[in-house]
Amino acid sequence: MEFIEESIKNYCEKFTDEEAEFLTKLNRETHLKVSQPRMLSGHLQGRFLSFMAKLIQPKNILEIGTYTGYSALCLAEGLAFDGKLITIDPNEETNYFAKKYFNESPYSSKIELVEGQALAVIPDLNITFDLVFIDADKKNYLNYFNAVIDKVRSGGIIIADNVLWSGKVITEENKMDADTFAIHKFNEAVSKDKRVESLLLPVRDGLMILRKK
Repeated sequence: MEFIEESIKNYCEKFTDEEAEFLTKLNRETHLKVSQPRMLSGHLQGRFLSFMAKLIQPKNILEIGTYTGYSALCLAEGLAFDGKLITIDPNEETNYFAKKYFNESPYSSKIELVEGQALAVIPDLNITFDLVFIDADKKNYLNYFNAVIDKVRSGGIIIADNVLWSGKVITEENKMDADTFAIHKFNEAVSKDKRVESLLLPVRDGLMILRKK
């Protein structure tokens, strides 16, 4: 997942704004108590998500895949005064963990956590989104994109995480495992989709940034 030498990553974090204290606490507790803590966005990616949200100042954000809530809290920093973030995840255990930190944060009134399968929830959301963050099961990345694209305003942004999948996306297609193949096909499809502009950044495990035309 880490493509940059540790010393360079530390240097980047040194000259990047610090995360809020409750995010540091959330990061630490996730690593101590929750399985697969590498799924948490972390300091540098979290500041990137916050920065993007502050540039856009979205009224409505959709997050697909909550985990322990770190990325949602980073994105919420950029919400408009009357903005709202909806985050969807079926995992009861990690949702309980995330809710605790949402309630302790300054953004508790702006975040709604929906427990369920995103592909079942999204069609019933009668909302136009300014920003969408996809960070859930990889086999459905393209399905998530197709489910949300018509709900994103012109000029809105979709960000998909883990699109380099620890570098496995550059292996030969016939040697890819199922998740790697799904991510590769997602990258391929959205880069050719005329409805969006695409930019793949090698930040942490890869971020695909899409701007709807």
